[in-house]
Amino acid sequence: MVSVHTSPLEQPGTGDAGGMNVYVLELSRALARLGVQVEIYTRATMSAQPKVLDAEPGIRVVHISAGPYEGLDKNDLPGQLCAFTAGVLRAEAHRPEGWYDVVHTHYWLSGQVGWLAAERWDVPLVHTMHTLARVKNAALAPGDAPEPLGRIIGEEQVVAESDALVASTPEEAEDLVRGYHADPARVHVVPPGVDLDVFTPAGAGPAGPVPGLADLAADRRSLRERLSLPPDRQIVLFAGRVQLLKGPDVLVRALGEMDEPPLLLVLGGPSGRRTAVRELEALAYQTGVTEHLVVRPPVPREVLVDYFRAVDLVAVPSHNESFGLVAAEAQATGTPVVAAAVGGLRTVVEDGVSGVLVPDHEPSTWARVLSDLLADAPRRAVLGAGARRSAERFGWERAARQMIEVYEHAAKVRAGR
Repeated sequence: MVSVHTSPLEQPGTGDAGGMNVYVLELSRALARLGVQVEIYTRATMSAQPKVLDAEPGIRVVHISAGPYEGLDKNDLPGQLCAFTAGVLRAEAHRPEGWYDVVHTHYWLSGQVGWLAAERWDVPLVHTMHTLARVKNAALAPGDAPEPLGRIIGEEQVVAESDALVASTPEEAEDLVRGYHADPARVHVVPPGVDLDVFTPAGAGPAGPVPGLADLAADRRSLRERLSLPPDRQIVLFAGRVQLLKGPDVLVRALGEMDEPPLLLVLGGPSGRRTAVRELEALAYQTGVTEHLVVRPPVPREVLVDYFRAVDLVAVPSHNESFGLVAAEAQATGTPVVAAAVGGLRTVVEDGVSGVLVPDHEPSTWARVLSDLLADAPRRAVLGAGARRSAERFGWERAARQMIEVYEHAAKVRAGR
């Protein structure tokens, strides 16, 4: 696997680390459990990082030096792809011939590296885009900068050269075919998974029943005490990178439209602009809702699951999502999700079953939807039960088995070429 701009070992929720980190690591874990040996190439970001790290059985992470360790974000990395590719080829040169069976790249930067490596080693190239520049540019948040032409050209090249393309949803597959002229026969839909043993409802074991209202209330009070959250306030959680694409500003503005605003808890760090969190807090001040906003840094998934369980609703107001792992993980804990009706969120969130899809990003619309749900505890309980059932559609073992089939199909395509 190649993941140039972000390591699967990094904490998601700040900088360039997000759902892709979770995807690469959890898919690798599931593949390893099925007997596939996985080696992940990523860029070194600290001098103290070991060049090779056996992360866990069956998974090895290789840190490649390419450019300075600090101070680069993904927009600076196209100029380092030559150095990164050289490092990958150099590392492989120490292996016996035919060491790798497939190259699976993530995001277009990695696809550029994998394109050359797969040609050099004569193995199939499988690529997962995660986000598409043309789709992203068509749904920009107000004030957000469009993706550059260089990225669009790079994505087109990777699409043309890949033996297989992996889309998370049918919508993404259609975007690849319609927007990038991908060969439909090479596009495979493999939904990401959720760790259903970690993300469980409060008071329930893995795949156990959703507890009743009384038990849920008691567990929630205990969790809030442990997490230093107010026990009697209604809480809406936003978990993710603080950037315009993810839309946390929509929620802050919505608070200003509500008669009885809940507490908006943001778990995330700045992404893109280092001042993003301060800008969000300034917006809350300007809107007059400072006392209703709490921002905390991102947390490991073992803690994140308790936050999901402790709140009343999880909000995902993104302007674009290829899948929406946060929504899927939140639903697995039995917490309803209010999400924008965009991209993969329309697949992950079953409107009226596991949560509510919001048709636009108008603060007044979000204020109305959130207010109605927060005022209706029985409806939230029904949606919570549906949320867990909905999340059980997604499992990493299923995703890994489907991915192995994609790898085998890509090998046949490669042989035919």
